[in-house]
Amino acid sequence: MLTDRLIKSSKLTEKGTTKTIADSGGLSLYITHTGKYWRLRYYIAGKQQVISLGQYPILSLLEARQKQLEIKKQLQNGKNPMLEKKKVSEWTFEKIAKLWLDNWQNNKSQRHVDTVKRRLEVDILAKIGTTTIDEITTLIVVNLVKDIASRGALDIANRALQKIGQIFRFAIANGYTTTNPVSIKPNEILPTRKKVNLARIDEKELGELLQKIEAYQGTPVTRIAIKLMALTFVRTSELINAKWSEFDFERSRWNIPADRMKMKTPHIVPLSRQAISLLKILHHVSGNGDYLFPSDLDCRKTPTMSNNTILKALKRMGYQGRMTGHGFRGLASTILHEQNYNHEHIEVQLAHSPRNAVSAAYNHALYLEPRAKMMQDWADYLDKRRNEK
Repeated sequence: MLTDRLIKSSKLTEKGTTKTIADSGGLSLYITHTGKYWRLRYYIAGKQQVISLGQYPILSLLEARQKQLEIKKQLQNGKNPMLEKKKVSEWTFEKIAKLWLDNWQNNKSQRHVDTVKRRLEVDILAKIGTTTIDEITTLIVVNLVKDIASRGALDIANRALQKIGQIFRFAIANGYTTTNPVSIKPNEILPTRKKVNLARIDEKELGELLQKIEAYQGTPVTRIAIKLMALTFVRTSELINAKWSEFDFERSRWNIPADRMKMKTPHIVPLSRQAISLLKILHHVSGNGDYLFPSDLDCRKTPTMSNNTILKALKRMGYQGRMTGHGFRGLASTILHEQNYNHEHIEVQLAHSPRNAVSAAYNHALYLEPRAKMMQDWADYLDKRRNEK
């Protein structure tokens, strides 16, 4: 007979091996390298059947014995326990997802684990967490993924589809279900993102890049330009052609006029404390002229700093072909979407929002308060990433 003490003291097996400890009446504990699972052996028409009851300790010894009694009653009433299990399953997607996460997170960094856990909770479990594993269909998954994509978060939608597929493969491998509704490919349900030749690093490399920018041995002005690019994620041309007259330091705003914007409508960039600090330092260097980055600081005959200045600086840091000034826009969009900031706020801040003749005069000032908070949060996030070890 099994006891709680015996179960707790039983160690998991080596990978590729299993162990079974019997209780009574066909109930046993099946132990693998991934966990401890309850199984019940019974007979129908003289043929032996084995049914999975759940995983210990989520399902305790007492609960497993109670399930054993329920199944015996089903047999006495002429019912097939396997078919009854298919009708009603207590294994919700959330329970399986948590088991998968416990198994998957080994050897992963805590930051990566926290990010994946947050994505699971917000984008997946909030929608299908309480649905039993056997009730989730391909259509349910497709609708969930398309809903994420409708926010403009295609990368997150793609990753959500991948994670659901991984969780179902885990569920099948451990006997919680027999089918995987995620047999679809992302390009079969998600729009294809327009390809652009604007290189950018992966999110996990951001901390190292920020550290290299801080230690950059080029001119201080170039370093400030790259830092401002990261903090404001404006287009490169919008930064290097910026004029001091566009800045409202009292309200911590950068007012870019329509004739300098790609969308030909004015744009407001809320400025974080970090951005203001950099601008004040820069003002001691170029504050007597019109431009933040005049050409004489770049040894060129053009009115302002060249885009190549930023590209060459990134090249010297080891990011040739891997990162551009424009790449900060893509990184900011991806990370802010993953952190669940409002899609519309992000799009307005990127000056992506569709603008028609009626709304053009107003859209640049939309969501100023939440955008200001988002931009300060973004600056604080960059500080945190730069200081990580």
